[in-house]
Amino acid sequence: MLYKVEKLYYNVLCESMGIKVTAACFTTAARSVELYLEKEIPLTRREVQAAPETRTESASANVGTEIAAKPVYEFFKRGFDIICSVIGLVLASPLFLVFSILIAAEKSGKGVFFSQKRLGKNGKEIKVYKFRSMVNDAENVEKWLDKDQLKQYYSEYKVENDPRVTKVGRFLRRTGLDELPQLVNILKGDLSLVGPRPIQESEIALYGEYKDLLLSVKPGLTGYWQAYCSNDTTYTNKKRQHMELFYAKHCNMGWDIKICFATVGAIIKKAKRG
Repeated sequence: MLYKVEKLYYNVLCESMGIKVTAACFTTAARSVELYLEKEIPLTRREVQAAPETRTESASANVGTEIAAKPVYEFFKRGFDIICSVIGLVLASPLFLVFSILIAAEKSGKGVFFSQKRLGKNGKEIKVYKFRSMVNDAENVEKWLDKDQLKQYYSEYKVENDPRVTKVGRFLRRTGLDELPQLVNILKGDLSLVGPRPIQESEIALYGEYKDLLLSVKPGLTGYWQAYCSNDTTYTNKKRQHMELFYAKHCNMGWDIKICFATVGAIIKKAKRG
């Protein structure tokens, strides 16, 4: 089985998941590694049988690899996405102006917006937009992060107290406002308002045989994981995978609306914590 993952990340992946690597070779880009594994990532059927307990969902439902078509749900969800993204862009237009001025005035790098390649529905490559919240060469992680931070970055794709985040960026991230430009992604049809977190290509290896289930739905601006996860919901303990797969299997309009309201509550709590 061939997986393409970020440079250095494969050590953390193999260590945390207990995978034996039979061969590894650096690509010419020198930022990624091609791994030839003896088996799929060991995310077993029993392990993804149910998502972690939350305030609204029971942890008793089955999650399999079968992908059921939901044309009626997808039709109404697309209409919901278009309406919400248009209204959101109109209402948020003053914020776009204010944040653009603040980011430019900080002189921490070039450009107000940042785009990153992610995987969309069915594995299609998409560009996800954000307000720039980091210094200009933030992708040079070896320069900015120490050994422990690098390990956290390559296992969870985020870092606590990230030194690359700017002052304005810290506020935007704490409130979730750095992702407002993704309303454009939603209007274009690359993202949905609610769905699994849009992931990088190297992250898909963490979903093993369930990767097609994850990619069977559009990723979202918010989602089950973002709205309900706790501090210990990580890739390493596989709780994040469970939640994302549980949503992909059982998504419906009623649940999407609940997640939207729960996201507002989660953002308020996060902003209060600072």
